Amino acid sequence: MNHIPKIEVIGITGIPEITGGEPLGELIAEAARAQGTPLRTGDALVVTQKIVSKAERRLFDLNDILPSTLARNFAERTHKDPRLVELVLRESRAVVRMDSERGIIISETRQGFVCANAGIDASNVPGDDIVCLLPEDSDRSARNIRAEIRRCTDGAEVAVVISDTFGRAWRDGHANIAIGVAGMNPVKDYRGTPDVNGVILKVTTIAAADELAAAAELVTAKAIQVPVAIIRGYEFERMEDAAIDPLIREPSKDLFR
Repeated sequence: MNHIPKIEVIGITGIPEITGGEPLGELIAEAARAQGTPLRTGDALVVTQKIVSKAERRLFDLNDILPSTLARNFAERTHKDPRLVELVLRESRAVVRMDSERGIIISETRQGFVCANAGIDASNVPGDDIVCLLPEDSDRSARNIRAEIRRCTDGAEVAVVISDTFGRAWRDGHANIAIGVAGMNPVKDYRGTPDVNGVILKVTTIAAADELAAAAELVTAKAIQVPVAIIRGYEFERMEDAAIDPLIREPSKDLFR
């Protein structure tokens, strides 16, 4: 019988509300055990950015910020909160575009991601003036979670992907993508391999970590309090020194800048 490729996407329930400082790897492993799907070697674990940022105390009170003249002028034209505009500018390495018609700032974050409003999010956080920032180093966050899981299980070797919701330049609708990775090559490279007709592929590389993040979103929807998913059955390329850098396009190759 031919091998039938398949994967499972399993949401992890029962993770408590994150308030800051919690060992996420331990909480995730315990919740997975409690629901009858203990983590095992070969699993890929997708963890949403929000709980990572909360655990790392990346919440920010807008009352602690004094807007600059640039922020105030942009906010006045767009009816945005000038404190939020100022924070977006501070969290950005470079501004790609400031759209005063729609009130959106497209910027390159200090982590290297090009996205709207520097990835700052006001959903699912306590308080009207509290916003959530991206992790300082999402690869480091993923490595820490992976190491904690290894310690509190029977040495399970899992891959960890930190996911976040981004817009896409060529399509409407948002999708979850990877902003951090540990334990797996984030790219599946088909270059130099033949297709079914024997033609050697020259340019095809697949953003494997992004595809795992997008698949996980089907069970980690925004409002159902399931912030982590196991993807079981996907044969990822193991990589101890993994980083998200291979998925970040160089500015010289970015047709939108």
